[in-house]
Amino acid sequence: MTHTAKLSWKFPKEFWTANVIELFERCAYYAMFIALTLYLTNRVGFTDVETGFVIAFFAALMYFMPALLGAFADRIGFRAALILAFIFLTAGYALLGAYQLKSTAIVSLALIMLGGAGLKPIITGTVAKCSDDAHRARAFSIFYQMVNIGAFTGKSIAKPLRTELGLEYINYFAAAMALVGLVITFLFYKSPRIVSTPKPIKEILEGMKRVIKNLRFMALILIVAGFWIIQGQLYATMPKYTIRLIGEHASPEWLANINPLVVVLCVIPITHLVRRLRPVGSIAIAMFLIPISALMISLSPLLQDAFGTSINFGAIAMHPITIMMIIGIALQGFAECFLSPRFYEYASKQAPKNEEGLYMGYSYLTTFFAWLVGFIMSGYLLEAFCPDPKKLTPYQMTTAYAHAHYIWYVFAAIGFAAFLMLLVFKSVTDRIDRKKHVAEAPPQAEPVPFIEEE
Repeated sequence: MTHTAKLSWKFPKEFWTANVIELFERCAYYAMFIALTLYLTNRVGFTDVETGFVIAFFAALMYFMPALLGAFADRIGFRAALILAFIFLTAGYALLGAYQLKSTAIVSLALIMLGGAGLKPIITGTVAKCSDDAHRARAFSIFYQMVNIGAFTGKSIAKPLRTELGLEYINYFAAAMALVGLVITFLFYKSPRIVSTPKPIKEILEGMKRVIKNLRFMALILIVAGFWIIQGQLYATMPKYTIRLIGEHASPEWLANINPLVVVLCVIPITHLVRRLRPVGSIAIAMFLIPISALMISLSPLLQDAFGTSINFGAIAMHPITIMMIIGIALQGFAECFLSPRFYEYASKQAPKNEEGLYMGYSYLTTFFAWLVGFIMSGYLLEAFCPDPKKLTPYQMTTAYAHAHYIWYVFAAIGFAAFLMLLVFKSVTDRIDRKKHVAEAPPQAEPVPFIEEE
């Protein structure tokens, strides 16, 4: 019987350097991203629909490109690739803030997308290579904490930058954070030892083709994308919705922070609570809760009719929209606690034997499809129910936002449809698996008849 080595929190210097870099990068990204729809419409001049398309492709490609750029990083080395990524990020953020032109904005976002997508596999790869199997869970728990701290900080700082200085200063702040990441990389980061052979691009594309042809896996990806379509409205719809209906003093940046706060507080106890449930059961709970979160947000007119535009809670007063946003966003974070820890476990079981790693590498396609569809839909829905006030006459302003909450009905419908599709998916795949199990079971031997001896 072998003695199990005592676990520790000690990791190589490269591990801690990578995590500090991740903190600054996430701080930059989420500060920019929470205000991006506002910036592209209010400063650059894109319409709501145009903004939806621009961000949809930007955000979707951010989750599609890491597999290809990870192979590039393997070839040129992690350090060189990380320096290049931060150069792209710093230039992209600075350019986005400096020039409010449509063409410049698209070039800027392309640079940010390439830098961000290139950085993802490097940091996660460093975390993996700087930890052994026994310590990997601890290593990634530190990594995810850094992600959450960076995201929370960036969104918190974005609010005073927007209201006190202007939207463009959020991009300057993001550029400064990316520049700090570049300096830390240049001075302190060293590539971890790589013992594996880099995969050629052709092999990566062949693997992608096999994944896409797997109908069961892709059906699961598309169904769960329904969850993230609603979750993505924190960045697609919520900033414009709250500011247009409440005013410039609204705080969409701080409201968006409710989600990660709830996840950090609840994910461990909820994961423990549902540990005896099958993964699909936990996912189903999340898929049921997420459309209810959208319905909660849609109820603000009822609250406003009953209590007016300001509801007092002792020392503070809140707009009904703010109150229902807090409830809805908290419920989204609560739902995410049921989904995230079990989704990867369930998705891995849909992959063919010995290809689990390949398929998990493409599990991010849920976010790719969700961002692509969700941001485009948001643009059209905002234009229809919560239009840009600069395009309205004083007469139109009196009635333009009467049905703004209808936006959340649409997303709730998508969520409930995804929940029903998950139930159908489970029923169909369970039936197929039972038939396959019966077909592959070894035939039972015929019973030998008993013959009485004379």
